[in-house]
Amino acid sequence: MKVIFMGTPDFASNILSDLSRQHEIVLCVTQPDKESGRGKDIHFSPVKQFAIEHDIPVYQPAKIRSEEATERLSDIDADIIVVAAFGQILPKEILFMKRFGAVNIHASLLPKYRGASPIQWAILNGDEFTGITTMQMGEGLDDGDILLQEKTRIEANETGGSLFEKLSEIGGRLINETLDGLSNGTIKRRPQENESATKVGLITKDMGHIDFTKSAFDIERMIRAFNPWPSAYSRLSNKVVKFWSAKASESLPSDLIKEGEKLSKGEIIRYHDTLYVKTGFGYLMPEVIQLEGKKRMAVSDFLRGHEIKTGEFFV
Repeated sequence: MKVIFMGTPDFASNILSDLSRQHEIVLCVTQPDKESGRGKDIHFSPVKQFAIEHDIPVYQPAKIRSEEATERLSDIDADIIVVAAFGQILPKEILFMKRFGAVNIHASLLPKYRGASPIQWAILNGDEFTGITTMQMGEGLDDGDILLQEKTRIEANETGGSLFEKLSEIGGRLINETLDGLSNGTIKRRPQENESATKVGLITKDMGHIDFTKSAFDIERMIRAFNPWPSAYSRLSNKVVKFWSAKASESLPSDLIKEGEKLSKGEIIRYHDTLYVKTGFGYLMPEVIQLEGKKRMAVSDFLRGHEIKTGEFFV
């Protein structure tokens, strides 16, 4: 098939790479370039970078719902529009302009987790499984007919980053199967059960601030879900500390139980080369942390060069 591909981040570029091996990508549509850093350097999206490296034309509309964008895409000879984490909502004029319409690769088992950030929310909520859905796009938010789905297990040590990688690999394979099925007419569309839908919003940077009134198990999932972005963090002696890995426990070692009964939320017990942090339920044991301005370190190594005493607080 001739494909217009719409996407922006690494998740999308990985899928684009797989798709381009079996289908002709006639245009990549991605978000406008962004400035970053003190020097305001221009950074291309991963999808644009891939397109440039493979001589694929690129279009970067500030507003995909503009008349100009609709006219530009209507002039492109393509059979289908494939969308993966593009970042803008498509108007119906674009959704239905090509022979096979527009198909979205969504990183959840729809109708669960419609909306932004389905990968992080699956980890945050402690789900055992997640997956990829290819969906015939309609005018609503992720409510179109399901084409294909593939389920995968969320491992006990799964992070947002590792799950992104896993799902992008599945997504690349599944979108090729989807386009083949649409082309030969073997796919049967299945309406979503709207009453089972779960909507989720964007993950924002301030959501990474750890609330130690929550349970240690909730916080441990949050640390994994927000690795690598936006990262889970707290403050110790007015310095930001990022948490990259941790364990959760219902109780303390037997010789610390009485001491633990006196602790307040966020209060620390140092026990040899380990830290225990009191939470709303149970204790968080940080494994890999990063003091602002420093490199990531195992807690045991960190404690050799930094004095943390029992009774100090993460806030």
